[in-house]
Amino acid sequence: MTMYDPILLRSFVAVIEHGGFTRASQSLHLTQSTVSQHLRRLEEEVGHPLVDRSGTRPTTTEAGERLFGYARRLLALGAEARAAMDGTPSQETVRLGVPEDFGGRLLTPVLAAFTRQWGSGLRLEVTTGLGPQLLAAYERGEYDLVLAKQRHARAVHVWREPLVWLDSRRHPCLSRSSVPVAVFPEGGLYREELFGWLDAQRRRWHVAYVSPQLASLQAAVADGLGLSLLPRRAALPAHRILGPRDGAPAAPHVWLALHHPAGASPATLALAERLARRCEKLAQAASATI
Repeated sequence: MTMYDPILLRSFVAVIEHGGFTRASQSLHLTQSTVSQHLRRLEEEVGHPLVDRSGTRPTTTEAGERLFGYARRLLALGAEARAAMDGTPSQETVRLGVPEDFGGRLLTPVLAAFTRQWGSGLRLEVTTGLGPQLLAAYERGEYDLVLAKQRHARAVHVWREPLVWLDSRRHPCLSRSSVPVAVFPEGGLYREELFGWLDAQRRRWHVAYVSPQLASLQAAVADGLGLSLLPRRAALPAHRILGPRDGAPAAPHVWLALHHPAGASPATLALAERLARRCEKLAQAASATI
């Protein structure tokens, strides 16, 4: 059994990682028609379509998703072998996406310890963002590993993320004629649940504060700029958790989900294991406060 041609694999990976044939051809210093030809030859050899070309950006098919992780590992192994024979140190890059509220002290000690353990052979690139954006980028092949908030429990690992309705202790918003709310930008989770509760109560409300950063929303709620729906662990002493006496329904929950492809590299899998242990501890701490 022969291996897949690394030249064909490189074009396939480039198309997915760069989100299109034009950028892939530029990164490989090839013509776009050459990259397209490489991909067609690889699909013929595999016997399945690997890339869905129907959208604005090409994405992997089911077969392409299976091959993508292996392709990256094979290319990385080839680069490692060449570096070993050249006597130069090799370096693997692991691209990680995490929720904005996990980008600080919740995860940085784990990430720092991981990079120290793996040393100069690994470069870790971490990006924070909103859950839907992170998942969309992961589907485009922009991350090797992603930790994201989502409404369903489908992932390699998932943990419940309980939410709470929050108002200011000193400057409550709920009693105002038009209730101000503080929310993540459009596309972020929690927004529709908050709007739905106020609509069900037939309350007038308006968006008073929008931020992609959890710390900003925490401060906005504490100072009376708007009430919000946030993770339970984000509640501060300056906040008041709203309950049935305030007309608030039982707070919903979302899922904290860890995604990586089946053929992920050993470094990616090792990082996923560390993140899973950390998230498990955070989930246990959150359930203990419920």
